[in-house]
Amino acid sequence: MSATEPSKPTPPVPAPPRIPMPSRPTVPAKPVTPVSPVAAADSADWGRVAEDGTVEVREGDDWRVVGQYPDGTPDEALAYFVRKFDDLAFKVNTLEQRHQAGGASASDLTAQAKKLVGEVTEAAAVGDLASLQARIATLTEALAQASAAEAQQAKELVDKAIAERTVLVESIEEIAARDFSKVQWKQVTEEVTTLFDTWQAQQQTGPRLPKGASQQLWKRFRDARSVVDKNRRAFYADLDETHKASRDRKTQLIERAEALEPKGVDGIPAYRSLLDDWKASGRAGRKADDALWARFKAAGDALYSARAEQSAAEEAESAPKIEARQALLEEAKAVADESNIKQARALLTRIQTQWDAVGRVFPRDKERALDDKLRVIEQALKSREEVDWKRNNPETKARANDMSQQLLDAIEKLESEKAAAEASGNKKAAKEAADALEARRAWLNALGA
Repeated sequence: MSATEPSKPTPPVPAPPRIPMPSRPTVPAKPVTPVSPVAAADSADWGRVAEDGTVEVREGDDWRVVGQYPDGTPDEALAYFVRKFDDLAFKVNTLEQRHQAGGASASDLTAQAKKLVGEVTEAAAVGDLASLQARIATLTEALAQASAAEAQQAKELVDKAIAERTVLVESIEEIAARDFSKVQWKQVTEEVTTLFDTWQAQQQTGPRLPKGASQQLWKRFRDARSVVDKNRRAFYADLDETHKASRDRKTQLIERAEALEPKGVDGIPAYRSLLDDWKASGRAGRKADDALWARFKAAGDALYSARAEQSAAEEAESAPKIEARQALLEEAKAVADESNIKQARALLTRIQTQWDAVGRVFPRDKERALDDKLRVIEQALKSREEVDWKRNNPETKARANDMSQQLLDAIEKLESEKAAAEASGNKKAAKEAADALEARRAWLNALGA
């Protein structure tokens, strides 16, 4: 049925409306001839061509005129209208395949099916039009069921989208209800931005919401967002004022610090005081703080650079002094080896006098290290002197002698008691006297007697 149609000088005539065909008048010139045979067997079942080129299609037991093809052969006329049927069959088949493949909207396919019904009904084509109509009817019924499922799914998607939008609204309303004096605005801004981006993404990719629900949710979202934005602007406006005041204070401190530079080392105490004021002046914003601190630090670096130069000069001047004190430390080691405490003290006193005569040593940490080493020697001698004093103090000696005599008397008495107890056979009394004697003799040894 798809043979190539040859070119024709005259286009085919469209099919007339379905009305009873008028009977041909009888003319003596040429009698009416029967319908010509068709080009193919199946086409012959559904169409026929009259001698004058009129083409008819069979619909049940009736025949309906679909058009005329006066300038071609009967086979060409029939083939032309069969191709019209093939076009309609192709459309029906395509629609069925799109429905079976899925992906296309059932409502869109339903609209196309309705349009196709109009094309197939009273179509100017030759073929089994009734079967096409039956297929379209079956397809329409299936599409109706699919449309109902789509409608239910669409409703569920809308309900889900409304629930998701509601979550976004409640989230931003929770943010708007916070105590804004205690929030971290960077974090809050990120949260609100994320919620707004999510809202826009859902609006662009999600289902279309009912107008009333959409407007109500958006109004709540917009109002909460406005509350947050209003408080954020107020916060940053106050922060700008605070930063400006801090910048002004720090600028004044910088000017005072730079004015100290001619004083050199003598300006360091005043600079340290300005540094305390700087720490108490608050923040001026990161960029401003960095620039202001660079200027303030530069003023301090100039002062500390002068002190570093002075320290270097003092350290160079102190090199011989350090060597002299190190030599005195070597000499002071003999203090510990001197057994005579008075001679040891005399040696240390001479070294201390020479130590002080050397003068101050720079840097100070080296001076402290040398002083600490000499102090160890001084403390060791002092401890020896305290022990010697306690041992040779007349009062201490007198008390020790008196105690020794008392212990000697006690020991003599206990020895007599022990001898008497042993002589009488009193073992208990003898043991008590022996224990007391042992204790008294230990005390006497402790006194050095």
